[in-house]
Amino acid sequence: MITRGKAMSLLTLQGVSKAFGDITAVDDVSFEIRKGETLGLVGESGCGKSTLGRMLIRLLEPTAGSIELEGIDIAHLEGAALKAMRQNMQIIFQDPFSSLDPRSPVGNSIGEGLKIHGMNDADERHQRVLEMLDLVGLESYHARRFPHEFSGGQRQRIGIARALILKPSFVVADEPVSALDVSVQAQVLNLLKELQNELGLTLLFIAHNLAVVEHISDRVAVMYLGDIVEVTEREMLYSNPTHPYTEALLSAIPIPDPTRKRSRTILKGDVPSPLDPPTGCRFHPRCPIAVEGICDTEKPLLAPVGDGAVHRAACHLRAGAYRHLDPTLRSA
Repeated sequence: MITRGKAMSLLTLQGVSKAFGDITAVDDVSFEIRKGETLGLVGESGCGKSTLGRMLIRLLEPTAGSIELEGIDIAHLEGAALKAMRQNMQIIFQDPFSSLDPRSPVGNSIGEGLKIHGMNDADERHQRVLEMLDLVGLESYHARRFPHEFSGGQRQRIGIARALILKPSFVVADEPVSALDVSVQAQVLNLLKELQNELGLTLLFIAHNLAVVEHISDRVAVMYLGDIVEVTEREMLYSNPTHPYTEALLSAIPIPDPTRKRSRTILKGDVPSPLDPPTGCRFHPRCPIAVEGICDTEKPLLAPVGDGAVHRAACHLRAGAYRHLDPTLRSA
């Protein structure tokens, strides 16, 4: 995996929120994605991952905040300016079958974006489609076939081809392998890594499978009930998680060795309703180290863990002013 260091940010979020009536699906999220990296976004189902990903490419309108892609605030673009920017931001959907037109040959679906963005020469579009099919490991004759004639893995390759044909700089991969068999998942993940290196892509990889995220990501952000609770380099997150929620998620990853045992962190209760989220830290009703009068009243901000700013967590007791109160705090 490439070491990014202090690479330039391609996309920057500041205070991004999304409300659906009385439900706040994404609440005041801020982070950056560096140029050329893969940022993994993980969390339980319903935490707001897909909503956030779709806002980043303006499939959903943010309620508040700014989203800067290559220095341009796309959250407030409209009309022709927004259409022009759409070439630079694309998405790979979770379900490759429902995202394709069942009545259209896949070659037409892949090349549709080229036509929308001004490539009117049919022969030129067809040639680009064939080149893209070859790039994702499919044959030229596949362009004439319909979605139902392909396997799940092949359909996801088609979805990848459609997302990349406009040569975007930023791609949201919204759980692109969750609907695939394990063996096919590996093929698609390896394809994404190869294409990223070859095309210089920047990816937001959304998933709930932490083992998959570890395989493909440079950095990882953890989301809980609309909030980002931890973000850091991949190796640091998996070796030294800080937020109690991250610890619980990692403890649930199966170990492919029956002779080894891992200490499980079993969370109490269920995920609270976004209609009535808890005050203070949203995780405090389930947190094994929550302190009454602090965690239930004050909302923690993403704060540096230790001396550096690379690793940040939203926890009063692990990365905030009350760290001395956490009895489980590691000496590191």
